[in-house]
Amino acid sequence: MDDFWSGVGVDLHLEPDAAAGRRAGLERALRDAVRDGRLTPGTRLPATRRLATELGVSRGTAKAAYDQLVAEGYLTARQGSGTRVAALPSVGAEEPGAAARARAPRLDLRPGRPDVGAFPAAAWLRSLRRAIATAPSLAYDYGDPRGRIELRTALSGYLGRARGVIAPPERIVITSGYVQGLALLTRVLEGGEVAMEDPGLPFHREVVRRNGGGVVPVRVDERGTRAQELGEEDAVVVTPAHQYPTGVTLHPERRRALTDWARARGGLIVEDDYDGEFRYDRQPVGALQGMAPGLVAYLGTASKTLGPALRLGWMVLPPHLVNVVADAKLHSDHHTETIGQLALAELIDSHAYDRHVRACRLRYRRRRDQLVARLGGRRRVRGIAAGLHALVDVADEAGVLARADAEGLALGRLGDHWHTPGGDRPQGLVVGYGTPRERVYPEALEVLAKVLEGN
Repeated sequence: MDDFWSGVGVDLHLEPDAAAGRRAGLERALRDAVRDGRLTPGTRLPATRRLATELGVSRGTAKAAYDQLVAEGYLTARQGSGTRVAALPSVGAEEPGAAARARAPRLDLRPGRPDVGAFPAAAWLRSLRRAIATAPSLAYDYGDPRGRIELRTALSGYLGRARGVIAPPERIVITSGYVQGLALLTRVLEGGEVAMEDPGLPFHREVVRRNGGGVVPVRVDERGTRAQELGEEDAVVVTPAHQYPTGVTLHPERRRALTDWARARGGLIVEDDYDGEFRYDRQPVGALQGMAPGLVAYLGTASKTLGPALRLGWMVLPPHLVNVVADAKLHSDHHTETIGQLALAELIDSHAYDRHVRACRLRYRRRRDQLVARLGGRRRVRGIAAGLHALVDVADEAGVLARADAEGLALGRLGDHWHTPGGDRPQGLVVGYGTPRERVYPEALEVLAKVLEGN
């Protein structure tokens, strides 16, 4: 019997037991292929006549092997649909999808998530088609670790006009999202100490630690990061346009204090501009990088404007960091995937990206207004009118979250964002309004108001 089953719709390596005989050997080979996952549930097997021809056995041998495995439950056979691999329950396995259903809340107001249902699929498809139609053949080869020049050039113009960033294409490095950018910068600091906002996103602190950096808390108040408390750290990570999770914007005096610290210390300011385009009460404040491009590494992403699944981000670096970061990128993943870069460049150059951002800005402003109106002034909603989240003051986080969980409502908790949990710290809920979808968003606000009663 041949060792390879091929030419019948699948390629499958079979190791029949010759000593067991042709039929028994075929049964065992197929049984093992199902058990170890080489034949996945639902796979349609070839007709017995074709299988017999390919393997050099009689049709009766092939049919007998199929019949035996159908009887054992490894295969299923139905008139008109042929013979297929059955779904085998693994030992101790949960019902398919049970764990996912248990984790998925009925109503989701967790922060940091954009409305992915608003992804501009038609515009993206047009840009993708144009990108593929005009891309040179070398676009499908290994490329510059800094990213495609088409996207770096498009971003140079966009970031300058939309965020006030000084971004020559040669100082831009394309990344697979913000997290990779933060990881690369941490590595080139070679174990240095990184000051990070307190409160701030714990996942980002862990990214720094796992890439060899030490994390030092720096407090945040109503004027943003307390730059005057910075000392001998090598870098500081800030969210100046819309601090996460408090929602404040960095005061002009603090901006100057940050750049003064970086200039005197030789330190690096890492600007996380994760939702800088989304300001609702006025024009967005320009990026901090525009004040001191030689001191600031500016990090942006398409995750909040388009969707995190694209895995497209960018860094605008001080001149002395471009080559070392590009080298770290080269040895991390060589370069970010190319076709998405070309499509995003087309989207920006056609101004479809600007139109999409404006539409999102109107949608999220309306949602934030609905949140504030539904709470009716009975709760303080902290932070500027911007971004995809708001901070709501409460006296008992645990109690509110327990009631929310009973109602199937998911919320963020301010207590999870402190560097050191516990103690006499302010309490609050971090409420995202990027999700859920429009038709269920009013219901989510009603449930939120209900769980907040009495707290």
